[in-house]
Amino acid sequence: MAKAPVLTPQAEDFPRWYQDLINKAELADNGPVRGTMIIRPYGYGLWERMQQEMDARIKTAGAQNAYFPLFIPQSYLTKEAEHVEGFAPELAVVTHGGGKELEKPVVVRPTSETIINASFSKWVQSYRDLPLLINQWANVVRWEMRPRVFLRTTEFLWQEGHTAHATYEDARDYAAYIHKEVYEDFMVDVLGIDVLLGRKTPRERFAGAINTLTLEGMMGDGKALQMGTSHELGQNFAKAFNTQYLSKDGRQELVWQTSWGSSTRMVGGLIMSHGDDSGLRVPPRLAPVQAVVLAIKDDEAVLAKVREIGDRLSAAGVRVQVDDRTDTPFGRRAVDWELKGVPVRVEVGPRDLDNGTAMLARRIPGGKEPVALDALAGLLPAILEEDQALLLRQSRERRESRTSDVATVEQAVEAAAAGGWARIPWADLGEEGEARLAEHSVTVRCLVAEDGSVPDSDDAPGNVAVVARAY
Repeated sequence: MAKAPVLTPQAEDFPRWYQDLINKAELADNGPVRGTMIIRPYGYGLWERMQQEMDARIKTAGAQNAYFPLFIPQSYLTKEAEHVEGFAPELAVVTHGGGKELEKPVVVRPTSETIINASFSKWVQSYRDLPLLINQWANVVRWEMRPRVFLRTTEFLWQEGHTAHATYEDARDYAAYIHKEVYEDFMVDVLGIDVLLGRKTPRERFAGAINTLTLEGMMGDGKALQMGTSHELGQNFAKAFNTQYLSKDGRQELVWQTSWGSSTRMVGGLIMSHGDDSGLRVPPRLAPVQAVVLAIKDDEAVLAKVREIGDRLSAAGVRVQVDDRTDTPFGRRAVDWELKGVPVRVEVGPRDLDNGTAMLARRIPGGKEPVALDALAGLLPAILEEDQALLLRQSRERRESRTSDVATVEQAVEAAAAGGWARIPWADLGEEGEARLAEHSVTVRCLVAEDGSVPDSDDAPGNVAVVARAY
């Protein structure tokens, strides 16, 4: 009788595979309130590594971290009409506190443009105060009707950047810098996901923005996942909150602004982009544990050797964990580490010691081979980089092979239904065609120029709409 698979196969039921993996790799649980999640230590370790890598890039971009309140006066949101209209269905509003009805209701933070602008209007007085570049790591609440762990939850974790500039050009260029040099650099070089950079259509644009730049990743089932966005806010919020500065010419001018964010949704993207029927495959540059050294048997010499190997690998710059829990069967431990997607397993037993070797199991390309114990510390850094490059290559090949050029709405819908993306000239599709796509649960993920770059405007000649089903 065939042994039942640990996970539901992707080809059989991709959503079930996703949920199985989250449970069995011990990434997260559903919270007691519908739509919330409990992030378990291994899942949170992935998010911590994302935070570290992102935070370093954000600080290189000149932004400083701050923190703003979770509760926002409801009156703030009504100051920018498009913004409140866009978020109204998702708001959680507090009407009672301390056993009494509040005189003025407060909103649980869905995003912080309004409360941060209230501070910016006090902090910005002169051109000397600009640019003002702020980021915060926080939680936000958006009442989600169709929750999925990491992808769409009522409460999630994220970073949100907010900036104020003296000119439109400075704000535009900064939003583009974040889009490419922070988000793309992290997602491609660390997550190993070949994201597509583009411009949102007016229909898909962030509420209150004049332009939204997006990064779209193709998941293993061919659907798109929005991995991050960077918005040009123009002067919409500056007008609403009277955020002005005294220019060098002595005139009062409204600031130009940006906001940008990425969230724990990236953990979901990591799972669905790289995972396979055996579990996660974590990119080595991201992995909290790049190599695990396993003792196969409860043998004094074996236990001493695995600890020695752990020290040597750590000294070589590898993030390593020693698994000497020999009271748990080796096979179960190996499967658990495979589910968690640790890039490399180094397995050591008495026979290996006799041969002066260890068994090296590579999670990303698969396969095992014996390696001389003395060679491990020298080999592993190069192996990890090789496997990092393989994940990115596989991600790029998937997107390129499953993206087709089409000429009609019907062809675009058909391509999306078949588990891929479609490219169609925006001049042929237009807003009317975009509305027709939505009737089939297909959306324009972004606009790109003919050469694949990000277009300067919605209606730039040669704009191509990238169309897909999305999470």
